[in-house]
Amino acid sequence: MFSIIHTAKLPEDLADKFCEQLIIWINETQENVFHIALSGGKTPLVLFSLLAEKYENKVQWQKIHFWWVDERMVHTDDSESNFGVADRLLFSKIGVPQSQIHRIKGENEPYEEAKQYGAEIISQVPIENYWPAFDLILLGMGDDGHTASIFPDQVQLMDSSEITAIAIHPVTGQKRITLTGRVINNARRVAFLVTGVSKSAIFNEIIEKSPDALRFPASHIRPKEELHWFIDEEVWKRIY
Repeated sequence: MFSIIHTAKLPEDLADKFCEQLIIWINETQENVFHIALSGGKTPLVLFSLLAEKYENKVQWQKIHFWWVDERMVHTDDSESNFGVADRLLFSKIGVPQSQIHRIKGENEPYEEAKQYGAEIISQVPIENYWPAFDLILLGMGDDGHTASIFPDQVQLMDSSEITAIAIHPVTGQKRITLTGRVINNARRVAFLVTGVSKSAIFNEIIEKSPDALRFPASHIRPKEELHWFIDEEVWKRIY
């Protein structure tokens, strides 16, 4: 596994760069299906809008199956629903069949839904090394170094034997469903999309492999082939 760093001046430019790279990855795959897991949070908002507005006719949508890295246990019409945001900004504007959109049902009972979602992943995503192997997992990183919904006080989820797990937000106590570390690290590629000056210090620790960085869940992401960091100037300039 090796890390590749992509930089851009503004979040909008960074999203554009990611879209161009995503098209290359999709076109390069030898299979007829490309499995991608999306993350929530604020950073992908620009990305979803750009994909719908600028790249609607440039992406092989018929090839992509969309999954989620994590989801809050809320209804789809809730503003905190990761699926709801993606549906409003992206899926409602492009021609992706519903059968290719595999959402975590946040309105369901968490533990049952975690089992159901894990089973759905196993039934459709290729298995390699006894674990599901996504073509691409898109991650964000919080100001506390969390990624997916794996928080610093729940870093043990990185080594869970389950495909999905229940995570608890350390401040709000909100329940979430998240992919676990072994699933994320079994992906062919993982791409972080990170913007804002508040992330620069943690990014620096992770890239420099500081011993203290292991307290951040994001530092435990080591996919089997490639790790990509898409960062804006606010992250980059505080380091260099």
